[in-house]
Amino acid sequence: MSRRLLFLLIIASARAATPDPDACAGRRIHIRQLPARFNTDLLRHCDTAFPLADHPSATPSCSSLANHGLGSRTHNRTRSWYRTDARLLEPFFHRRLLDHRCLVDEPARADAVFLPYYAALDALPFVLEPAMLNFSGVHGVPLAQFLARDRPRVLARRHGHDHFLVLAGPAWDYAQPPDTDPRLWGSTSLLRRPEFENFTFLTLESRAWPWQEHAVPHPTSFHPSPLSRLRAWIARARRSRRPTLMLYAGTVSKPSRPNIRGSILAECANRTLDVCNLVDCSGACALDPIRYMRPMLKARFCLQPPGDTPTRRSTFDAIVAGCVPVFFENASARTQYGWHLPPGTYDEFSVTIPKDAVVLGGVQIVETLAAVPEEVVARMRERLLELAPRVVYRRHGSEKMGMDAVDIAVEGALRRIRRRVRALEDGRPEALYSLDDDDQVI
Repeated sequence: MSRRLLFLLIIASARAATPDPDACAGRRIHIRQLPARFNTDLLRHCDTAFPLADHPSATPSCSSLANHGLGSRTHNRTRSWYRTDARLLEPFFHRRLLDHRCLVDEPARADAVFLPYYAALDALPFVLEPAMLNFSGVHGVPLAQFLARDRPRVLARRHGHDHFLVLAGPAWDYAQPPDTDPRLWGSTSLLRRPEFENFTFLTLESRAWPWQEHAVPHPTSFHPSPLSRLRAWIARARRSRRPTLMLYAGTVSKPSRPNIRGSILAECANRTLDVCNLVDCSGACALDPIRYMRPMLKARFCLQPPGDTPTRRSTFDAIVAGCVPVFFENASARTQYGWHLPPGTYDEFSVTIPKDAVVLGGVQIVETLAAVPEEVVARMRERLLELAPRVVYRRHGSEKMGMDAVDIAVEGALRRIRRRVRALEDGRPEALYSLDDDDQVI
C-alpha cells in the first residue's frame, strides 16, 4: 500500500470518527395534533361556509383548495403557476412543514411547537355573518380551552413562548379588544386573547410594534418545482424587454377623497402605454396571474400604493417579475419583512416616494422615475431577482432550491423562540419581548 493511499485512509477514518454537528440542534419542531374542527374540517364545506374567490372557469367549486391550498394550475402544462388564494396560506404552510427535516414526535424533545390551526378560515363566520358579529371576541377560545385541557404540560412547559402558528391576514384584523362594544365589523380578538399572548404568529402584515407577530410575504401564484423552473423564470425576467416606465395593478375606481391611489390614476390618465400602464384588478385578478405578470415583465417600475392596509400582494408579484417596486410609505414593506428582505438595503432594489409629497406636495411620480438612470434601474432589477427566491413559496414535496419564503419564516420563528426561551430560563423577563435583533435578515 502506498504511503499516499495510507495517508488518505487515515484521514478518512479520522473524519468518520468525528461526529457531525447536529443539524437539528435548536431546530426541532413538534406539530401539535389538533382536532379536525380546528383545521381540515374548516375546508370541507367551503362552497357554503365561506366564499372562496374561485376563478370563473374553475370546476368544480372550491378548486382553490387543490394542491393543499396552492389552487388549481393556471393551465394543464404548467408545474409552476397556480390560482392561489392567499387565505389558504395556513393549510399550505401546514403541508410544507410536514417536509421539515427536524420534526419530532414528542413535544418534550422539541425546540418549538407548531399549531396547525387555520385561524383566518375559522374567523370567517365572525366577519361574514351579521348574526355572528357580536361573538367575534371569542374567536380562538375553543382552541385555548383544548390546549389547556389536552396534554397541558406541552403549553405550560415554556408558557407558550415556544408555540407558533400562521395567520393568513393582517394582524390588525385579529387585534380588536375583546371588550369593544359595539363590536367592529371585519375583525376579531384572537391576538388579544391572554391565552395566546406568548405565541408567535406569522401574519401577512404586522402592527407597528410586532412583539407578538412577524410578517411573511404574501403568496404569489408562482410555486416552482424543480430548481430548473425557478432559474428559467428568473432568466426570462432578466432578459425581458421593458418598454413601459411604470405600472399600477389594482383597483382603478376613483377614490372619494384625495389619496396616493387617486394621484396615480390622475397621473396615468391620458398617458401612453410606454409611460404608464394601468391593470384593472377590481375583480379576481389574483387568480388570473397572466393578466398582470405579462405587463409587469414589460414595465421598469411597479407602483405599490397602500390600500385598506399598507401591504400588497402585488409587491411580491413585482419582485418575481423583476419590476422594481415603488413604495409610498415604509409600512408597505421596509418595516414588515425583515427576515426575508434586508431592511437596510431597500434603496438597492426599490424606490420610495413619500405619499404626502405626491398628494400634497405636487411631486410627479412619472418625472421622479424617469430621472432614474437606466444603469441604476438595471442594478436594482438584478438585485431584485437575486432576492426573488426568498419570497417565493415553492411547491410542497419539491426539491430544496435554497431558502424560500417558508424556510425563512420557520427559521425566523425558531430564532425568536430560542431567544425568548433563553430569556425565560435566565430569568430576564425584560428581554422576552425585545425586538432589538428580531428584524435581522435570515
